Amino acid sequence: MSSTLVTSRTALPSEGEPAPVRGAGGSGGAEMLRIEGLNAWYGESHILHGVDLTVREGEVVCLLGRNGAGRTTTLRAIVGMTGARKGSIRIHGQEAIKLPPHRVARLGVGYCPEERGIFSTLSTEENLRLPPVTAQGGMTVDEIYTMFPNLKERAGSPGTRLSGGEQQMLAVARILRTGARLLLLDEISEGLAPVIVQKLAETIRTLKARGYTIMLVEQNFRFAAPLADRFYVMEHGRIVHQFAQQELAANMAMLREFLGV
Repeated sequence: MSSTLVTSRTALPSEGEPAPVRGAGGSGGAEMLRIEGLNAWYGESHILHGVDLTVREGEVVCLLGRNGAGRTTTLRAIVGMTGARKGSIRIHGQEAIKLPPHRVARLGVGYCPEERGIFSTLSTEENLRLPPVTAQGGMTVDEIYTMFPNLKERAGSPGTRLSGGEQQMLAVARILRTGARLLLLDEISEGLAPVIVQKLAETIRTLKARGYTIMLVEQNFRFAAPLADRFYVMEHGRIVHQFAQQELAANMAMLREFLGV
């Protein structure tokens, strides 16, 4: 499945300021995403049970949990790729719970799915240029090649000839070209060599420094721990804990219980 892309020209004001998270880190910027009472289904399977979370502009927020906890479904629900949804998803203050994916695609979100979605019949650069630009401010191809020099070297290579790490870089790079400012990244470090994981961590730090807002779903706690400003822990389709980067050490016992880290 190809990456679902979501981007916006105008940030709408939110209806109210969120309750502060105790000890919250991050930029302290305006609220970009607020989810309240989110329930989601695949067919008759009820996956999410009243998820509540917020993400502020310029933050890196990580959604932790075991496989099957509902983390990927949360990202997919944000962009309208689940079955039925109930509750509230507000992006820049605009309600998006009833919007289809192509409408969500203009509200400022870029979704990089776990399966990457690289087209085998297209070259690296054709894959990169395939998604439409939906807002001003997206990176140029030259800027992307500066960030990911491996992609420039493989620009003419078919997508399936790329290594797993190069495919992951391409999947992230595609959404940067569209103008998206809220990036939903699903398990981007999974199965990759340590040197590639390190490169992706550097990329996230660079994007944060440029003002991007990032929501990570990660099983690799060692990858996510130094990157995130705040953490949410999911279990059985619910948020069961939340804490800020400066509270990480105090929450390690809880994380060992829920994640086995």
